[in-house]
Amino acid sequence: QEVDLEERLGELDLRSDSDIPDVPPPTDSTPEILKRALSGLSARWKNWWIRGILTLAMISVFFLIIYLGSFMLMLLVLSIQVKCYHEIITIGYRVYHSYDLPWFRSLSWYFLLCVNYFFYGETVADYFATFVQRREQLQFLIRYHRFISFALYLTGFCMFVLSLVKKHYRLQFYMFAWTHVTLLITVTQSHLVIQNLFEGMIWFLVPISSVICNDIAAYIFGFFFGRTPLIKLSPKKTWEGFIGGFFSTVVFGFIFSYFLAQHQYFVCPVEYNSETNRFVTECEPSELFQMQKYSVPPLLQAVLGWETVNMYPFQMHSIALSTFASLIGPFGGFFASGFKRAFKIKDFADTIPGHGGIMDRFDCQYLMATFVHVYITSFIRGPNPSKLLKQLLILQPEQQLSVYKTLKSHLVEKGILQPSLR
Repeated sequence: QEVDLEERLGELDLRSDSDIPDVPPPTDSTPEILKRALSGLSARWKNWWIRGILTLAMISVFFLIIYLGSFMLMLLVLSIQVKCYHEIITIGYRVYHSYDLPWFRSLSWYFLLCVNYFFYGETVADYFATFVQRREQLQFLIRYHRFISFALYLTGFCMFVLSLVKKHYRLQFYMFAWTHVTLLITVTQSHLVIQNLFEGMIWFLVPISSVICNDIAAYIFGFFFGRTPLIKLSPKKTWEGFIGGFFSTVVFGFIFSYFLAQHQYFVCPVEYNSETNRFVTECEPSELFQMQKYSVPPLLQAVLGWETVNMYPFQMHSIALSTFASLIGPFGGFFASGFKRAFKIKDFADTIPGHGGIMDRFDCQYLMATFVHVYITSFIRGPNPSKLLKQLLILQPEQQLSVYKTLKSHLVEKGILQPSLR
């Protein structure tokens, strides 16, 4: 019996967290030209200039992609998703590299493809119905999309079961969970980002810019005025930076929304034009983006000297978005800090000098994307006639005729249409 017990224990991986090997520290990816130019500065100011220069470069590239249009923004989101996924999976691979787990990396990327196929297939079915209707091969894929997605996932699931080996069962299931949590964090959230983009580019730009503004403002206020530690997970975060970032972000979001709300390119829903094979942003702006007159609260009238003020209704929503970005959004960063501390690493990667990996810069963005999607569905979005029409066009002619008769009967009962004479 004792021998059997030892054999059973030998088949289990009972190593504790203290047995986990450290992840190799990331290398310094700062360009040599910047190292030479900043060689005379202290480490604190050197990091300041590196972060500042790279931040301006990233913002410039971001503005260029905005100019190129919605499709390029979607490709950007997809690229960031893949890179973030790669960084998190690589940490797991490096930590447990000595175990030589079979098929771990291959299955991780296979599951990424499966989940992306499912989510982006749903997007194609919702927003590209007219395009799909013209191509028979796509009609088959869309009609059985969920079954195909499930079959692909089931294949990966069976491959994982077949890859199980003695002495590594516990670890393999741990890494299976690691992969799925990573998919939840990256793929589903990036899908919500694209869903927000289809509602109008302003729903994409204001939240993302608010998080960026809060990150920059909190860093600046913390750098110059920070004295009081905010949270143990991030020792460099201070209350001064947190509070300064909050007020700066709310003001920025309010002003930035005012400029974006004036242009159809930013406020109109993104729709696909099947005739031109292009994304279009042309519409009659909704009431959210039409100037309204508001009465100033009596308490503020004495301070501002105004009784009324003209503003876009969306600016009020921008305050809610900015508040979340500055008060709740940083908890995404704190969560990431806890994750990094658990594996004794400073950054997810060394992709961006002075900033770390892509995930280090987008840890708050994913949390923000979920909030914006919930906010839109809860308080903004109403019935969408154009989307409903696209769904009707996919139906068979007899189904369309049935819908027509039902709708006509309903409108006649309400007195909107006159009964047809017989």
